[in-house]
Amino acid sequence: MSNQSAEITAVEPQEERPARVAPAHSSLLPHPSMWKHLGLHILVPVLLGIGMTLAYLGAFHQPSPHHLPVAIVGDSAQSEVFAQTLNNQGDGALDVRNVADAHQAEQLVRDRTISAAYEVTPTQANLYVATAASATTTETVEKIFQPIAFQQHLPYNVVDVVPVGKHDATGQGIFFLLVGLSVGGYAVAAAVAAVTGKHGLLARIFVPVIASAVVSAIVVGIASYVYHVFDHNVLQVWLLSWLYDLLVMWIGVALMPILKNWTVLAMTVLFVQLNFTSSGGIFQKTMEPGFFASLNDFWAGAGWLNSATALIYFPGQGFGRDVAVLAIWAAVAVIAVLVSHLVVRRHARVEAALTTSPQLAAAH
Repeated sequence: MSNQSAEITAVEPQEERPARVAPAHSSLLPHPSMWKHLGLHILVPVLLGIGMTLAYLGAFHQPSPHHLPVAIVGDSAQSEVFAQTLNNQGDGALDVRNVADAHQAEQLVRDRTISAAYEVTPTQANLYVATAASATTTETVEKIFQPIAFQQHLPYNVVDVVPVGKHDATGQGIFFLLVGLSVGGYAVAAAVAAVTGKHGLLARIFVPVIASAVVSAIVVGIASYVYHVFDHNVLQVWLLSWLYDLLVMWIGVALMPILKNWTVLAMTVLFVQLNFTSSGGIFQKTMEPGFFASLNDFWAGAGWLNSATALIYFPGQGFGRDVAVLAIWAAVAVIAVLVSHLVVRRHARVEAALTTSPQLAAAH
């Protein structure tokens, strides 16, 4: 074979060209995609801030009495005219009745049937109140009746029928106990939901029973044994708190698999924004706007607070209706856990079917 036929023409390798890189964003401002990403992340916190502002300012910015129940001691014609005059001048702020004597007035205040009773004697004016029922309501009725006593040129005397405890000067220690129970309850609910999500329905129901018992015991123990907000009926208050924390956790466990990142917002609306504002712990329902006052009749926080107040400051006073409110919430919470479990199972079956069948996945 000739050298020419055997000659192989060498081909010089071509230089590899570097991959084309998109030019860097030269603007001083962040890339537009960052704003979308940021917006998605801050949406829930912004909604939380808006909701908290609307709820707390809506409930507390201008407290004023609405049909506040008070009494005038005495059943004479002069006392009845005085009571009617207060009703007319109050324009719906007060709901004034007459009671026969000071003993009946004290009993009605002690029963929390009325917020205050005003008595005129030949030597002084007495105002019967129960600070333990609500310190802010006591301040309100004092502002109403103290000027009247001065106009009548009588010494003014406040008789506190049921005072607050010596370690609860503001009378709001029980309310802050409610705050601790609520925040602890729905914070732990998130962890419980994450752990029990793959362990079946029984785990999602019974783990909160144990977790709520522990959380409520710690919170009640701090309130009673560390800060001495109350020193009696501790066991009863704990059992009541256990029921309350349990329903909070059940609702959190039910919502977490469905709402996911929106669960914090939902739980904050339920157990902070609407719960604290309607509980009566800062201002009683007769001092709040109609929306929040109406929630007090059936919201969980109000049910717990009314019951705990009776146990701590008004022994012997019935609170069966308030416990019934908590029981109804707990029943609804259990049903919510069951419905959530069924929804999650159905969603898992659908995903499994789509994974094993490409035709179904394409159709879906």
